[in-house]
Amino acid sequence: MSPDRPTVLVVEDEPAQREVLGYNLEAEGFRVLHAENGEEGLLLVDEENPDIIVLDWMLPKVSGIEVCRQIKTRPETRNTPIIMLSARTEEVDRVRGLETGADDYVVKPYSVIELMARVRAQLRRTRPAAAGLRLDYQDIVLDSETHRVTRAGKELKLGPTEFRLLSTFMEKPGRVWSREQLLDRVWGRDIYVDSRTVDVHVGRLRKALCATGGDDPLRTVRGAGYSLG
Repeated sequence: MSPDRPTVLVVEDEPAQREVLGYNLEAEGFRVLHAENGEEGLLLVDEENPDIIVLDWMLPKVSGIEVCRQIKTRPETRNTPIIMLSARTEEVDRVRGLETGADDYVVKPYSVIELMARVRAQLRRTRPAAAGLRLDYQDIVLDSETHRVTRAGKELKLGPTEFRLLSTFMEKPGRVWSREQLLDRVWGRDIYVDSRTVDVHVGRLRKALCATGGDDPLRTVRGAGYSLG
């Protein structure tokens, strides 16, 4: 996973649809993964931990409904937003899709512009920093658009890696992130970095957060990782 670049998994068995979606999502700045059947989609969810999933209902091997059900029943992926695509227009089908766990339901044929807007809307909910929004936690304010961080009104000096770390923590206060998860989110899966590097940068982030006073808001969870609060 590339740092600061949200990942969208498109699970769609029609090549033309995959190509159109991939082109438009990449133009929006997303990293795009493709799967042409439900089985491959589930494997990519496990391997890549995407930020958002665009999922077709009618898929070979494993149906979109079953893919959605499996993703939403796993603790590690149940909060991953799913936008379900379907040619089924009946209200009962829409209800079934949403009750299975889909966060949004889009009927084919759809407007690509509208679908991009729905993807961005889900991203604002789950990855607000990547969407350019301001994050607040206690007296810490992170403005991802201007790339500035303040604490109690005083600006903090953070390096780019520490900024990405803090963005990750502030998007989900209280969540415990393992070193491996932080490596994927902050450094990117394609870059080899030793897990001990995470400890070094968390230490730098702690120092920066406390430079103007105040308690250390970061928590070390023995044998598990780090969290904010």
